[in-house]
Amino acid sequence: MREGCILDRLAALGVDTVASLPCDRTQDLCALIPERFRAVNLTREEDGVGISAGLAMAGKRPVLHMQSSGLGNSLNAIMSLTVTFGLPLPILASWRGVYREAIPAQVPFNQAVPEVLAALGIPYTVIRGPEDEELIDEVVRDAYDNMRPHVGLILPSFWEGTEEACPAEQPPPPRARESALEYRRTFREPVMARNDAIRAIADSLDGEAVVANIGVPSKELYAAKDRDLNFYMLGSYTQATPIGLGLALATDRDVVVLDGDGSLLGTAVLPVVAAQAPANLTIVCLDNGAFGSTGNQPTPASSLVDMELLARAAGIRRTCKVQDEEELAEAWESRGPGPTFIHVVLKPGNAAVPNIPLAPGKIRERFVRAFRG
Repeated sequence: MREGCILDRLAALGVDTVASLPCDRTQDLCALIPERFRAVNLTREEDGVGISAGLAMAGKRPVLHMQSSGLGNSLNAIMSLTVTFGLPLPILASWRGVYREAIPAQVPFNQAVPEVLAALGIPYTVIRGPEDEELIDEVVRDAYDNMRPHVGLILPSFWEGTEEACPAEQPPPPRARESALEYRRTFREPVMARNDAIRAIADSLDGEAVVANIGVPSKELYAAKDRDLNFYMLGSYTQATPIGLGLALATDRDVVVLDGDGSLLGTAVLPVVAAQAPANLTIVCLDNGAFGSTGNQPTPASSLVDMELLARAAGIRRTCKVQDEEELAEAWESRGPGPTFIHVVLKPGNAAVPNIPLAPGKIRERFVRAFRG
């Protein structure tokens, strides 16, 4: 079976995790992945970029699998996270839109994928048929040897002739269950700004690894308490929690994400966090109801969305809402087996803090050294 041979190759290359959002051309491969590797089932492709970054920094060897159309959703994360910080990211993409494609919507973007990747300087390899199977090894090796993304574009022709060997269709999991929620919260007028909350958390840090959201939050954490175990994001909107999830899946060390309402409203990662259920992950949602780093433009959380309830609806069961420093201290001290979601209600505003005087490679190097050490 060709799918099994590919998984054998990945295992021989040391791959231990596959983050995946399926394509119907690779459904049989997807069915076999959980039998061989840790499987992280995505709901949006770009979250796999952040999860893979966290896993790789923790010393694991992930592969990201998607349909090639998902590259369009992932390019900013690949360039501003994977490329900027010099991280490995092998991607196996089912290349749609160019070979016996029956769906018109698959054609416009996917036909241009090689030119798009070339324009961005992202290496890619086309895998056309069974005779190209060894090229998958080159994709993975190059990504890890040269600390960069590399995309394997696998044409549907690669899978032709394997239908008779496809695994038997598995019965769906049972869905009967009861969903009940009793929830009532009161939002008080905020008394803390984000910098107040970050300083309170920084004072309580011990051996936790911390991923700080892009923009001013990272600068505020640096100003409050710089430490090697802080990973400061410089770009990659929405990727803070995916990075933290990847880290948490690879270690027993406590991992804390300082995320924001804007980023969490823009991601699809919370259900993935709930499904993976890492007990060592704490997500601190610093909810100032604004896109703070871009001028404090209001988000839907400013007067409508309850971020704690959003986390509960995604399947995260250990949640709380805090609205002053005393409540934040209590929530921090009472963290238990997670994942834990701490919703901190804040007023808008940015502290006057300088830029972080560290190059991306330096941030990665010292974080990885401290995290693995």
